[in-house]
Amino acid sequence: MPPENDIGPGLFPLAAVNGSGPVHVDEQLSLIGEPTPVRIPAVEWMRWLADESVQARYWAKVYRTPSTEDCWFFLGGISSTGHASFRAASRPGRTRTGTVPGHLYGYQLAHGVIPRLGWGADNPTVCHTCDNHSCQQPTHLRLGTSAENRAEWLARRHDPGSPLADLRGPAERSRAIGAAIRECLARNECQTEIARRIRQTAAAGRPLSLW
Repeated sequence: MPPENDIGPGLFPLAAVNGSGPVHVDEQLSLIGEPTPVRIPAVEWMRWLADESVQARYWAKVYRTPSTEDCWFFLGGISSTGHASFRAASRPGRTRTGTVPGHLYGYQLAHGVIPRLGWGADNPTVCHTCDNHSCQQPTHLRLGTSAENRAEWLARRHDPGSPLADLRGPAERSRAIGAAIRECLARNECQTEIARRIRQTAAAGRPLSLW
């Protein structure tokens, strides 16, 4: 195990953060919209995660509450899968490889760079335990596999109270909740009113039940 003073925040080696030593460049996959792998070197992730201006832009797009129980919804762009779409960097070309899933950026900001991320049965992926696709709450994110993520989706999507059962689909649900929060913030509403609007907006997509 490396000495304690060789480890930076989360899983960052200090050499990668402050440039004081060699860095092993691992390739990593990132989700943008549909599951299309985009390889981003780990050293680039480290640069984005250590950059205070990138962190500030990220948190400016996240509605946070003091509670670790609440979902922290994303207020910026939403992908076709309902996940947060965050521009960590402006990079040339049509691939938009500087735009990454917000929850992937947030998870690594809290826990450090994931050695490798992909969609194979055994590769790690960041899962939402709350099933709200745009949630950025670190306590609602965990590492799992694609197979586990799929199994959880199949097990919970028929529960009428689950976000996965929302008739609008994950993208429209995420956009509706984000829009409701932005409207409240523009009117300087209190946190209690914002929480009420979130519940109201979330409930609007629930399937009708017979009980």
